[in-house]
Amino acid sequence: MTAAAATAAALFFVLWWMLQGEESPWVPAGLAASVVMLVAAFARLLVTRKVRSHRSADHRDWHGQSDSGKRSYEDLMQSRSLHAAALRALQKQSAEADAKESLDSHHRVYELCTEYLTGAEKALQTATIAPDGRMALRAGVERVRDLQKHHLLTWARGSARALTHEAQQRARLYEKIEAANRALECIDSALKVYPDEEQLNTSAHAVREFITSSRVAHWVELAERAAFKGYYQRAIDCYRDALYYLTRDRTDLADEAAAERITREIELLRVRLDTDGVIRPGGANQRRNVRRP
Repeated sequence: MTAAAATAAALFFVLWWMLQGEESPWVPAGLAASVVMLVAAFARLLVTRKVRSHRSADHRDWHGQSDSGKRSYEDLMQSRSLHAAALRALQKQSAEADAKESLDSHHRVYELCTEYLTGAEKALQTATIAPDGRMALRAGVERVRDLQKHHLLTWARGSARALTHEAQQRARLYEKIEAANRALECIDSALKVYPDEEQLNTSAHAVREFITSSRVAHWVELAERAAFKGYYQRAIDCYRDALYYLTRDRTDLADEAAAERITREIELLRVRLDTDGVIRPGGANQRRNVRRP
């Protein structure tokens, strides 16, 4: 359309210059330019309709639509042409999901891959497929398995990253834990399919580390506040809660060092608590002795 507009403009000025001797030369020049634009718009409309009809045909082939209703995936795989159309449509949707970078699109393509593989496995168990069609179907299964893994891992990593970021922005502990647990559920759902995937295990470990560190930081902060206000027993109880989560969920050397620091804080608070218990009764006796005449 941009090229047509440029051509129409050039034609308008050329005709206007050539017809300067005539009365109202801009009228025929304008009509000629308008005809060029109308032809271009009509051609664009035809191309658009052709593309839409081609996409609709691919969509019907992929879902196995017929006059009697939707075909099963097993019946779809029996036809080599329909199988090829389904595979092309699936690869196209995979490319669109990668271009959009939408997590929902990745999960949708993963589900379509799962349905494709289910239908293909059932079709391979039958004896009605020709040898060349069986080879083509096995090749398609290998391609779709790669697509299935790619989109599931992309969805799991992206969802876990987004939910972990959301958890980091939360102020309250239960909101942090809730968002982090949702991230962990996404990773665990992918681990059920690919339990040996190293990236998923690393992501799950990182999310669990975040949950533990959030809990420990929460109880340590409460303990420090209580100790600052002189509530030593309450501070000891909070430190014990922090130590519980730290020793239950972690085994790293850095975690052992943090546990030792918390243990030392508990011991110091116990000393302060014992010291206050000794000083206060003595101070009260001294005050009573001073009041006596």
